[in-house]
Amino acid sequence: MFIERDIYSQRNQGSIEVVTGSMFSGKTEELIRRLKRAQFARQKVEIFKPAMDVRYAENTLVSHDENAIRSTPVDNSSNILLLSGDVEVVGIDEAQFFDKNLVDVVVKLANMGIRVIVAGLDMDFKGVPFGPMPGLMAVADYVTKVHAICMRCGNIAQFSHRFSEKEQLVLLGEKDVYEPLCRKCYLKTQK
Repeated sequence: MFIERDIYSQRNQGSIEVVTGSMFSGKTEELIRRLKRAQFARQKVEIFKPAMDVRYAENTLVSHDENAIRSTPVDNSSNILLLSGDVEVVGIDEAQFFDKNLVDVVVKLANMGIRVIVAGLDMDFKGVPFGPMPGLMAVADYVTKVHAICMRCGNIAQFSHRFSEKEQLVLLGEKDVYEPLCRKCYLKTQK
């Protein structure tokens, strides 16, 4: 892939890559793929996720397809900066759950010559930009938007529809709580 060749040619220069999209679109799968390639290239990699995300395992990043890679749970974005010493690549999953300071942390890491790969939801269940994701996309060198398949009509899905009536912003769940929907089907649920 041309973009990946371009990314790898920037080794030691620092860069920011963002992988974003709706739930079930393959964000974590793509993050794990990129991180495993970096490990295969014998680069020193450190991977972080929010401490609150214990859906699969506490110290492991796991995709819906059950691909996994070791990770470090952290309570806030400043811990990522503290724990990223002597690395070439930093991976961050579920970025939408971190505080707004994540943007500054990611920029500092990239400015230190570190390749930073971030994955997270672009919108919450209400269709509103989620947490630090808009800021991360703005400062990124590369943005990859991945899409799921609409569970109602089979078109490309970009929305994460929540079945639950709970209004809290953060509600961890899987297919029992969320489904990916296209714009048309999502709008029908909002009426």
